[in-house]
Order: sequence, then structure tokens, then C-alpha cells
Amino acid sequence: MPSICVFGAQWGDEGKGKIIDRLASDADLVVRYQGGANAGHTVVVGGEKYVLHLIPSGILHPAKINVIGNGVAVDPLAFLSEVEGLRERGVQVTGSNLRLASNAHVIFEHHKRIDMAAERWRGLGRIGTTGRGIGPCYADKAARTGLRVCDLLDPERCRVRLQAALAEKNALIQSVHGEEPLDLVQQLERYTGLGEALRPFVGDTGAEVRAADRAGKTVLFEGAQGAMLDIDAGTYPFVTSSNTGVGGIATGACFPPRRIERVLGIAKAYCTRVGEGPFPTEEHGPEGARIREAGNEYGATTGRPRRCGWFDAVAMRYALEWNGADGWIMTNLDVLTGFERIGVGVAYLAGGSRYAEYPARLPSLEGVEVQYEFLPGWSEPIASLRAYADLPRAARHYVEWVEKKVGVPIVMLSVGPEREQVIPRRGSPVASSVA
Repeated sequence: MPSICVFGAQWGDEGKGKIIDRLASDADLVVRYQGGANAGHTVVVGGEKYVLHLIPSGILHPAKINVIGNGVAVDPLAFLSEVEGLRERGVQVTGSNLRLASNAHVIFEHHKRIDMAAERWRGLGRIGTTGRGIGPCYADKAARTGLRVCDLLDPERCRVRLQAALAEKNALIQSVHGEEPLDLVQQLERYTGLGEALRPFVGDTGAEVRAADRAGKTVLFEGAQGAMLDIDAGTYPFVTSSNTGVGGIATGACFPPRRIERVLGIAKAYCTRVGEGPFPTEEHGPEGARIREAGNEYGATTGRPRRCGWFDAVAMRYALEWNGADGWIMTNLDVLTGFERIGVGVAYLAGGSRYAEYPARLPSLEGVEVQYEFLPGWSEPIASLRAYADLPRAARHYVEWVEKKVGVPIVMLSVGPEREQVIPRRGSPVASSVA
């Protein structure tokens, strides 16, 4: 398998964890390059469910090296808690198989406090943050006032930079949000102590990944949130604070993009979204509720019920196009079993115009109408199937119709949460191991 990028092509929660875990068996390194602990990658192995937030999904494969790149916003408490939780379940996690970028930015307590307080102030303009401090951390990174993992390993440098940061943040916390300020000495002791716990994992991960690539190793790059939550290309301002697609690799992993030989998107056979923001194909009635229950559509990180609706071919085509996807993987096809008809959004209607291509020039997608086409459903269970030819005719028709509408080949299908519940198609990166 060549070096490959796997990214979510919808609004997140597309089933990336399972697919990355599946592809990791053929990779040498699995690299996370953006996002924070607001990600929730769920992997089911032998009936055991693992929910990973910061640590790449390859950690469940012995001998694979997992890398948290410099583009990730790292909460040391979340990182160490996740490490301990995996160790308690018998998963090997050491500084040899889990590497942390020394120049990744650190989420502090003041980031979390400001994140939650600011969301309360926004009222009806809230953006649906998880309150984990990720946006404020990235804001400090852009403002050049943030602290990085390497700063935690140098107590004096950490004191100087944290003192400067808290002078500003405490003024905001106290004067604007009306909350108690944070104590410098207490915060310094806490975070330099966390730095020492992080030290065995820390290194120049960009250099390590590039060296592995030069040595002929296979690198699998793992996106966190979905393409439609990209800070630049997504449904702004209801987005995350980083570049979620292929473009995030060059800056978030310090890796040359021309060395990425294959790009694969991941998308559900329908659509979901968590939190606020436009969702054109959302179904507010019984069909949306039925998808939610059949797909167990509740956030792996927050537990929030996901908003559910039909597949959006307009947004999907856009996400695959700007990321240069060679193919994509359709997940959760089994969830649609039992529907008499299945909808697909094929165009947006707004202001008297019809948009068959994603209208990025519109200031917002709020209020757009969707033009649908409906396909016949199927009733036969498909979760146990492993060959494409064994799928019901209506299921194959749905897959092939959507594939044609999107214009990018579907290389694999997922028909359940377990690692082995996949069906390869032409060009599948795992065809040799599951056929």
C-alpha cells in the first residue's frame, strides 16, 4: 500500500476510525495531523469497543507506530487519560509506538474556560463547540501567543510564556466573563508536571515521518473531523478550527504533499451532523429518527444525538473534488436496510437558482431547499455479506447510482461496526486481505 490519506468527506462521524484501523494493518505509521480531543474514532474489535480521541486508530495494531503531528491541538490531560485507559485494557502504549510532536500546541485550562464562557455569550449565534478549548488554542496559535509541548519541558520558558498568556486570559475571564482568574503558580506546577509525563512520547515527529517515508515505509494519514467542517472550505462559521482535508497534512505533519500517493474519502450512505450549522438534507421527521436509531447515531465524544438525513451528493462531490480524492469508502450501508425508498439530495434551490454544484459563494446554506431523487430500498439483511455480488440488487443499484452521481469510484463498503465487516470493490486498498 502506498502512502495514503483518509479523510472524512461529510460533517464528521463517517466511520473513519474503523476504516483507518482496517487499513492500518498494511501501514507502518499512522499519523494524525489536525484537530483535538473533540474527535471520536470508534473501533470495534472482537466485540470490544474502543473510542479514540487523540491517539491514532492504528494503536490497536501491535508494532505500528502512531504519530500525533504538530497540527493537533493537544490536551495533556486528555492524552494521558487516553493512554492510561488503553493500557488498562491491555493495549501496549509506549514512547516507541506512540509519538507526540514537540511543536504541537497545548490546550490549557484557560482555553477550556474561555471556550465555554464565549459560547454562552453567543446565545442564538452559538457555533456548537464541544467546550474542549480547541478553538481558543488554535486562535492563540495564529496570534503567536500559544505554548507548545516543548515549552512544557522547559520550566523557565514555560513560566515566562504562561505568565504572559495568563495576564491576557485572566483579564478576559475575570472582566468579561465574570469568573475567577487562574493562579499562575498552580497552573505552572500542573502543566510542567504534565510535561514530564509527556516527555517519553515527545519528539520531532515531522522528521521521523519523513525519514520513514524515505526508508520506504507506508504512512497512513488520519483526518479527524469531516471536510465540510474545514476552517476554510467548510460551512463557516459552523466549522472546526483546522484544515481537515488533505491540505492539513503539509502543515499539520510537516510532510511534503507530493509524497502522498493516494487519497480516499469516507462517507456514510446517508448524512449526519452534530451540533449547530446548516445541514441541507436533514430529515426532521420519522425517517431521520429511524436512521438515528438504526445507526446508533450518538456522538462518540459527547453522547449528543446526531442530526440525520439523506445522502447529500452536492456536498459530497465538492468535498471529494477539492481534496483530489482517488476514490471513497461508503460506510453504514447496512443502516438503510428496511427503507422502502432512499433519498439522495442532487441539487440545492436558493434565490430562484438551482445549484447542482456546491455553491461556496453563498454566504450560508441556511434555508436552501434540496431537490431529491428517490431510489428503491431493500429489506434483506446485509451485515454478514463480504462480497459485492451478494448484495441485494437494490443495494447494488443504490451504490452504483450514487457513485455515478458523485463521479468518484467507491472502492469499499462497510456493512457494520466490526473490523471485518467490509466489502471490497475495484481498487479497494484492502481487497487482497478480505477477498
